[in-house]
Amino acid sequence: MHNVKRLLAMLILATCLGVAAAEPFHPHTDAKNTGNWVLNQDVSDEFEGREIDEEKWYIVGKFEDGKPVYRDPDKPKRKVWKGRAPSQFSGRNYRLEDGKLMLETRWEPNFPFSAADPQGGKYGNITTACFIGRRMFKYGYMEIRSKAADAEVTSSFWATGSHTELDMFEMFGDHRQPKKLAKDKELWWSIHDWSRQMKGKSVYTEHHNLGFRVADAFHTYGIEWSEAGIKYYVDGKLVTEATAAQIDAYAKAKVEAFEVPEELNSAAAAEVLSEAKRQAALVATTEALAPYLGAIDSPMIADAAKSAAIAVTAADEAVEAA
Repeated sequence: MHNVKRLLAMLILATCLGVAAAEPFHPHTDAKNTGNWVLNQDVSDEFEGREIDEEKWYIVGKFEDGKPVYRDPDKPKRKVWKGRAPSQFSGRNYRLEDGKLMLETRWEPNFPFSAADPQGGKYGNITTACFIGRRMFKYGYMEIRSKAADAEVTSSFWATGSHTELDMFEMFGDHRQPKKLAKDKELWWSIHDWSRQMKGKSVYTEHHNLGFRVADAFHTYGIEWSEAGIKYYVDGKLVTEATAAQIDAYAKAKVEAFEVPEELNSAAAAEVLSEAKRQAALVATTEALAPYLGAIDSPMIADAAKSAAIAVTAADEAVEAA
């Protein structure tokens, strides 16, 4: 049956924080660096420069000759996601300010929108931002200091492999879900299987009330990932953990519920293991106008530049269905 331990092994492909000599920057969970963590500079970014380091980041929809271009610089033939309709990614919707990456949403009816998104939605009026990390890593500790957008959008931190997606968080700074009054205080993280059989279905998920509005202030979110599983920290405190065996059992039950034949699961797992491409995104997508879609301050202190996504995803309906 579907082995999520193996899928996770393909999720993030390059070690960011390993065990070795101390570095100036330490995980929020280990300020004295008793674990001897080492900062991986290749996949970390403090956003303190005047310009985005495009050796680390792919800016989706960057303008060339007056038009947005959706071409992966590392894999030009790869199809690039342009955003969740009605919003579309624009390479102009960001700014660097006081050591923070600010992701913006804009009302731009005259933007050269694409015809439709892969789900059949129609792009129009709203533009957002998407940054994709260009480096890969496997195992380690990922950390981001961020504040969610105070709007009816989702602010998210993502990691995606060729057929696997780890949503380290998807948050709503505001929402229209009367049956979920604490949605703006929720930590929601999940794993999705994008094999041909599962088509993006969730194979693991957790919801936790953090006790504070995620859009009110900056907080530090840390994910330690190893062969043993995942440990999740908020502001240096362990919030939850899931062993690889627990994740695998959860996924197995979900796969059985979808009635996917065993032989197809094996083929899909083999396909994931053979291709193994890891990418990440600081993503912003939205269906509602907001002055900016959150801010990221010193985000990748440990592991995360390549496999992350600050995402603002558009639809409340998608959350209800998850």
